[in-house]
Amino acid sequence: MQEKTILQSLQEYGRGVIGGLLFSLPILYTMEVWWTSFTVSPWLLLLYILVTSVSLLGYNTYAGLRSSASWKEIAVDSVEELGLGLVLGFLFLWLLGVVQIHDMSLERMVYMTVIEAMPIAIGVSIGTAQLGTSEKEEDESEEKKPQESILAKQDAGPASTLEQIMLATCASLLFGASVAPTEEVMKISSDANPLQLLLVFLVSLSLSGAILFYVGFRGSYETPANEAPTFLEVIWGLSITYATAFCTSAGALWFFGRFDGVGLQACVEATVVLGLVSALGASAGRFLFDQEYK
Repeated sequence: MQEKTILQSLQEYGRGVIGGLLFSLPILYTMEVWWTSFTVSPWLLLLYILVTSVSLLGYNTYAGLRSSASWKEIAVDSVEELGLGLVLGFLFLWLLGVVQIHDMSLERMVYMTVIEAMPIAIGVSIGTAQLGTSEKEEDESEEKKPQESILAKQDAGPASTLEQIMLATCASLLFGASVAPTEEVMKISSDANPLQLLLVFLVSLSLSGAILFYVGFRGSYETPANEAPTFLEVIWGLSITYATAFCTSAGALWFFGRFDGVGLQACVEATVVLGLVSALGASAGRFLFDQEYK
């Protein structure tokens, strides 16, 4: 592996910055996310950082910029993305006037920055991998393309369960986290009747199934001779995707305090409502954000 030039490094950082902002600006503009910094506990904040770190490691392992990267390179990339997320989070909170350096305590600024920075870091990782490649990388890929395409056809198979879960987690978090803090999720779930909630659940499954098996997204399930996937493949793919989206939805709602003081039924209803957004992100994002299929 050749060392990157300064220009290539700057281009890579630039893609990361753009990706981080593209996917996180709704969160930066959401008051409920700012308010979470006043109520979140230190241990919950540490858990938030840990979950994000694991998600970054998983994404960089399975869909990062360099498929041949070592564990050390993956870890370094993940730490850099976390650091860039923190810097961008603080700068834009200050730019938008949310962080007041002279009027806020250091603890409050740190809490608010960390809460905003974690989704930004995931966006940085995806932006770095997905928003283009350098000319040199394109030339190298063109040279290797004939041989690689043959090997791909011989060796390619369904993604592992862990890979599917990690990519779906990153994608569902990225989409669901921008909606989870808002009051609208709880209002919709409390106003909806059981039939509407059941329809939301069924629509979530239908959209996920269409993306995974029907509409032909790059990297979607393929079988030899263009055969249709089996019933078990459909059930397995949908189960993994929706279960991941449901769990990330519940985790996001819990982190942002939406489960405080409400019963189990209300929690499930709110998770189903947010699950529509997260499932769409989990199923589409698995392919849109996977560098392997480019």
